[in-house]
Amino acid sequence: MTNRSRSFNVPDKPSLDGIEAKWVDVWDESGVYHFDRSKSREEIFAIDTPPPTVSGSLHIGHVFSYTHTDTVARFQRMNGKSVFYPMGWDDNGLPTERRVQNYYGVRCDPSIPYDPDFTPPEKPDPKNQVPISRRNFIELCERLTVEDEKVFESIWRRLGLSVDWRYTYATIDDKSRAVAQRAFLRNLARGEAYMAEAPTLWDVTFRTAVAQAELEDRERPGAYHKVAFHRDGGDPIIIATTRPELLPACVALVAHPDDERYQSLFGTTVRSPLFGVEVPVVAHRLADPEKGTGIAMICTFGDVTDVTWWRELKLPTRAIIGWDGRIVADPPEGLDSEEGRAAYAKLAGATVHTARQRIVEMLRESGDLIGEPEKITHPVKFFEKGDKPLEIVTTRQWYIRNGGRDPELREALLKRGQELDWYPEHMRTRFEHWVGGLNGDWLISRQRFFGVPFPVWYPLDDKGNPIYDSPILPDESQLPVDPSSQAPEGYTEDQRGKPGGFIGDPDVMDTWATSSLTPQIAGGWESDPDLFERVFPMDLRPQGQDIIRTWLFSTVVRSHFEHDCLPWKKAAISGWILDPDRKKMSKSKGNVVTPLSMLEKYSSDAVRYWAASGRLGTDTALDEKQMKIGRRLAIKILNASKFALSVAGEDTVADPAAVTEPLDRSMLAVLAEVVQDATAAFHEYDHTRALERTERFFWNLCDDYLELVKARAYDPESREGASARAALLIALSVLHRLFAPFLPFVTEEVWSWWQDGSVHVAKWPSVEEFRAAAEAGDPAVLAATSEVLHTVRKAKSEAKLSMRAEVERVAVHGKQAEQARLCRDDLAAAGRVTTLVFETTDDAELRVDVELAPAEK
Repeated sequence: MTNRSRSFNVPDKPSLDGIEAKWVDVWDESGVYHFDRSKSREEIFAIDTPPPTVSGSLHIGHVFSYTHTDTVARFQRMNGKSVFYPMGWDDNGLPTERRVQNYYGVRCDPSIPYDPDFTPPEKPDPKNQVPISRRNFIELCERLTVEDEKVFESIWRRLGLSVDWRYTYATIDDKSRAVAQRAFLRNLARGEAYMAEAPTLWDVTFRTAVAQAELEDRERPGAYHKVAFHRDGGDPIIIATTRPELLPACVALVAHPDDERYQSLFGTTVRSPLFGVEVPVVAHRLADPEKGTGIAMICTFGDVTDVTWWRELKLPTRAIIGWDGRIVADPPEGLDSEEGRAAYAKLAGATVHTARQRIVEMLRESGDLIGEPEKITHPVKFFEKGDKPLEIVTTRQWYIRNGGRDPELREALLKRGQELDWYPEHMRTRFEHWVGGLNGDWLISRQRFFGVPFPVWYPLDDKGNPIYDSPILPDESQLPVDPSSQAPEGYTEDQRGKPGGFIGDPDVMDTWATSSLTPQIAGGWESDPDLFERVFPMDLRPQGQDIIRTWLFSTVVRSHFEHDCLPWKKAAISGWILDPDRKKMSKSKGNVVTPLSMLEKYSSDAVRYWAASGRLGTDTALDEKQMKIGRRLAIKILNASKFALSVAGEDTVADPAAVTEPLDRSMLAVLAEVVQDATAAFHEYDHTRALERTERFFWNLCDDYLELVKARAYDPESREGASARAALLIALSVLHRLFAPFLPFVTEEVWSWWQDGSVHVAKWPSVEEFRAAAEAGDPAVLAATSEVLHTVRKAKSEAKLSMRAEVERVAVHGKQAEQARLCRDDLAAAGRVTTLVFETTDDAELRVDVELAPAEK
């Protein structure tokens, strides 16, 4: 191992100030991170990079997880791989719509015609939003996301992500729309996608369907209401419900088949209070004998269990809640009595909350409310981005099969999870629990505006009704298409919405239906076959643990259908970022911290150091103390590198053959262990262990080895001095490269002082570079010598003497005394020791006796 012959260019006062701007520009101009697509698949490492949602701001959690990925990219690049590391922007869907509404003070109204001259209000008022056409609204979405992406990119560059910025993509541009529509059409052709009219989880605020993966439970106050159902010739049946407003939607009562209290009722009917509807009493295993009175009413639909009962027991439908979350105007079928219709009229048009208040009062007046409501707190399902509890309404939606209703497909997808290498391994369990707990197929349609439209039109019959069973589909060569503004082949635009004409599907795809195709989008599926062949299946999917059920699983589903394989070989799952109170950071909790101020305050390398100190799958607290340590480390690398280069001088060659002294060889033997450990750690995706091992060695090198060899290294004539200088340069070269994935700016800076090219495309260090010297060394020599030096320093410190104070005598006893004796001269010089005595004994513990020089009178 030798360094090339050139002049050292070490600044007088090394500093971290301005280092990011300097090297970001150099990297951009030199193309050091450019992907070389001429390489074969075996020479490429491809990363399916998470596309952050750009409808807002990056937070420190993004910095945390993306730093983990970047260390992998840098390690693989230094190992000779051509790294495919694109950056995507997830800018379609509800978050972008909400941001545009608030930013410009507008709202989308598809009934309004397009205005090519539309200008947003000068002073937007989010509370009084201007209605605009869908096309105008989408144009504003596209305008704002471009600006947001610029901000995101500037922060990513400041952080030092080694992304090839020539390969970026957005989940809503023409390329992504074409990929998503093509994949959907193929799913449809193979029977993996289908349309169905069925009970749908519905957010009444955004008036859109919601998939199972987008649900979250929130604890909410409620109450159990005991309500009497009547039967001929017997006592009333008392049920307990938290949703009495759904009484007119009741289609049955249900109890567990083994519940003795209700055995005699199965197969009979009872009458609902207020509405007088005869409903059957049925048995089902999901009924909980311990909950309430043990018998419950089945309504269409109060919750997902109602849907299961309704489907499996083949019950009628009496839906009463509309898309707007209000009780619909007309009573459902089966509610036929005059008394029942009169009761229903008091609820029609009311919100769910108001309807509940009214029906409780009506039950109280009729005597069918038993006692007063019992207050409780219980989990209620919400859309993860919503503010009101979800309802279940019957709608026509698009679905993709995901194993929720197909045991054979479920097993195939579970097997895919087994084929995938997980880091950490226990994250596999989360995948398996999610797949095993699915209770329906993946609902992929959304009733929104800014998203990928379904490439589907429907012919209209002579009365203007859509013929959903005969959809009109485009040829793949026509993609992307927008059915809301384009007519299908064989029709003209003036036939839109008219009998005998057509209509376009009004919905857009769920954002995950596009994001689940990021390997195909980034890899150029169908549009760039040469690139796709070189990068797919990709090597790594890095992501957060909270989207295993959405992004990871849905990507596996799409690849399983389209390519009959996994989309990547490995998945690296980051933990969550916790605030100082150990609570998960989230925008909804208002405890998110943005990264720019910390990057400016501590430096990008310091923030990366904190991030890299957190292991995959482990929750990590935001800790500015760690950032301070990272800054101190970066500064020490600057100063130690300057010192080592000034001591070594420009004439020194980093030649292992020149390393002849026991202490120097010992240091290289320890360094060899560090290189092996750090390399093995990276191969196991344990970047934290690689950093810890490297950092520990570096500080020991600075604190002990540099002090021990300083005097010898300054000797220009001796072989012993040449040995120290050569060892210093070898260690410096190796350490710069070991630190490069973590601290890219400072390592590039110090590398440039004495090496050609970029450290980030330099070869990852190998023990082979200095094996002969390392194998000739004994790691115990450095350990024993350092221990003696520590004891000498401690004695001076306790005596409140300068480290330059003379020491009269040092006696070393123990099994390791002989190793320390080999470094007698270095110890004498570093500790200013007059007399050194070494006695080899059987004692395992090294004993060091220090006799300080008498104080001058």
